Amino acid sequence: MALDPAVKNLIDTLNEQGLKSFEQMSIAEVRGVVESFSGLQAPKADVARVVDTVYPGPGGDQAVRLYIPEAETPLPIVVYIHGGGWVAGSLDVTEQPCRALAADAKVIVAALSYRLAPEHKFPAAPEDAFAALNWVVEHAADFGGDGTRVAVMGDSAGGNLAAVTALRARDTGAPALRAQVLIYPVIDGTARFPSREENAEGYLVTTAAIDWFWEQYLATPEDAENPYASPAKAADLAGLPSTLLLLNEYEVTRDEGVDYGRRLADQGVPVQVELYEGLVHAVYWMTGAIPRSAELHGAVVEFLGKQFAD
Repeated sequence: MALDPAVKNLIDTLNEQGLKSFEQMSIAEVRGVVESFSGLQAPKADVARVVDTVYPGPGGDQAVRLYIPEAETPLPIVVYIHGGGWVAGSLDVTEQPCRALAADAKVIVAALSYRLAPEHKFPAAPEDAFAALNWVVEHAADFGGDGTRVAVMGDSAGGNLAAVTALRARDTGAPALRAQVLIYPVIDGTARFPSREENAEGYLVTTAAIDWFWEQYLATPEDAENPYASPAKAADLAGLPSTLLLLNEYEVTRDEGVDYGRRLADQGVPVQVELYEGLVHAVYWMTGAIPRSAELHGAVVEFLGKQFAD
């Protein structure tokens, strides 16, 4: 399918403005560009309460922001992990999609921060994410949550961390998860699928940029073989929670997501894979600029409704 018209218009505009590819930027520039995505978002939905607090991570306290909708408690909980190539992203740039998810799915969204690379390389981020999940479940009742109905969710590098967190929860036997939502996850540090060549340039995030992000994140090249860095490297995927995989046609990482979904299904995990033609990386954060971003949001809301139904 042809590139979505709104996506094409955005890419053309960014090119006219001289936006460099991420691998050509400094760390500070990357972080600034990622934060600027908030300018591409729709107005923020109202929720009943927003609670800013901290969870105790292995490297010290980290911020977590709870979005609590107007609904009868106890409510299911979605632990949301933002993307940004493990280098960038924040609770602020993802506030709009998190508010929308809380309001529309009637769930508490616990959006977590974590230590960023390159200052804090692997395994800092997944250690923080798993600590956050455990803290959220332990304290669920404190903010009106149901610790028996919990999902992990993330986009891009956050999708990686969500998949890793689900793996760790399975491997350690707790906490129990109802679902994982992986939005165009970057999950294989050694991937060599056709989409890396087909979509190498011209679609916001290049193959060179993906490789650069991995280089910032991993402490050694060997870490790419560790399933807690590259969840696609896990030999055994059985026992993982029901999974929603949202992938886009013009994505460097599209095929590694397709392959992960196939392997999950082959090993008995209930999995739903949605491939959106004409779309590119990061559209989940572009709710104002890309109207079809609503399709991804709607799929998440519908999926979670089914997984949390008692």
